[in-house]
Amino acid sequence: MRRKLLYRRFYSSQEGMSLLEVMIALAILLIASVGIMTMGTVAIATTENQGHLAARTAEYAQDKMEQLTSLAYLDPTTDTTAFPPTSTGGSGLTVGGSSDPSSPVTTPGTGYVDYLDISGQPTTATGNWFYIRVWQISTFSTNLKQITVTAKVRRQVGAPAGALPQSTLTTLKSSPF
Repeated sequence: MRRKLLYRRFYSSQEGMSLLEVMIALAILLIASVGIMTMGTVAIATTENQGHLAARTAEYAQDKMEQLTSLAYLDPTTDTTAFPPTSTGGSGLTVGGSSDPSSPVTTPGTGYVDYLDISGQPTTATGNWFYIRVWQISTFSTNLKQITVTAKVRRQVGAPAGALPQSTLTTLKSSPF
């Protein structure tokens, strides 16, 4: 009987939660949720910039590398800035160009740069381009050329700090192949 009396005295004053306790718990939950949502926003922007955009630059650099390596070793005229490439009006595998996207080499009628829109379709330099591809052709000997292609994105998603995603590929092409 004594045990039952102690039980009633102890628990009779704690019959439920007050509105104040519920409000405090909800405020703590809200503060924690805002912190987690901020981290989620940063994670989404980072995934888009360093994952998706970096993968696209690698894909577009590989596409340009395949175009250039398919040309004949001594081809001086194929225009690979157009798609599909035309047999005249370009620089082909002529030595020159730059692998630095901030200073592309372009000359009237020829060039070592092309621009892609946000979906990866070729566009003009003055248009709404989202990716830039630059390439450089250099020689090591009379029958060995080095081809370097760099693709870079114009801007990132959101306003993150840091370098823009870019990819650089290098290969060697020998004559007669």
